[in-house]
Amino acid sequence: MARVKRGVTAHAKHKKVLKAAKGFRGRRKNTIRAASQAVDKSMQYATRDRRAKKRNFRALWVQRVNAAARENGLTYSRLMDGLNKAGIEIDRKVLSDMAIHEAEAFAAVCGKAKEALAYLKDTTPNAFESAVA
Repeated sequence: MARVKRGVTAHAKHKKVLKAAKGFRGRRKNTIRAASQAVDKSMQYATRDRRAKKRNFRALWVQRVNAAARENGLTYSRLMDGLNKAGIEIDRKVLSDMAIHEAEAFAAVCGKAKEALAYLKDTTPNAFESAVA
């Protein structure tokens, strides 16, 4: 059986790593040892930050909905409570987009939430006023 030389596969592996390290600074872009370590770490960061991106966007949507809800006389938590009690299932991304681009529609949704929270008027004194002020 003929002898197999490994130069082709090694070269292909090195080329793949160096291509992924393109744009890195210093030796990390052209030395295979430094580049492979840098690429491995960059993959860890990418995986971690794909999860973090979801959290960051949800937090952004919550902040936007809270700001718009306060303009309509509700807090974020009261708005979400009212929407749940009214049976309205709109996610935070859509609520955020509505608050920015369709203020009238968002105000209507806040109105529905206020109607669903109207039971607080009868049960606890001042609870409704503090919830819907």
